Amino acid sequence: MKNQTNNSTAALSQTSKLDGVRLSSHFKLNEFIKADKYPDNKPTLQDVVNTAYGCQMLLEPARIAVGPIIVNSGFRNSRVNRLVGGVRNSQHLLGQAADIRPKDPQQFQRLVNFLKAHQLTDQLLTGNGWLHISWTPFGTPRHDVRIGYYK
Repeated sequence: MKNQTNNSTAALSQTSKLDGVRLSSHFKLNEFIKADKYPDNKPTLQDVVNTAYGCQMLLEPARIAVGPIIVNSGFRNSRVNRLVGGVRNSQHLLGQAADIRPKDPQQFQRLVNFLKAHQLTDQLLTGNGWLHISWTPFGTPRHDVRIGYYK
């Protein structure tokens, strides 16, 4: 029982260290990994770099344009991706995608328009009040935009 307690404490300690990791001016790593809900959802260094790229190149400019953005989902390991019903080849697995919404629902269309027009948008899929945005740090963005994709 003592080892189980020590292992839990170590995991909590590692999770709390992630809380303060800032990916950009307004986004923290913990928003993207949801360690409070999924303690085993640990990204690799490359996953963190990929997520930071998306924050700096897409989400920060979007935040400046429309105001605060809430991250519903970001990086997912394969277990978390299965739990939430993500596709097998999801860019979330690489730290290259996020499901987001503006804090102010009145800004939703403005956020969609901003990301739709942004040259670094790889994929933009919209749902009812939220959207999926992906980026590709090492390739040419597909600019795959599907409005109303999620019903």
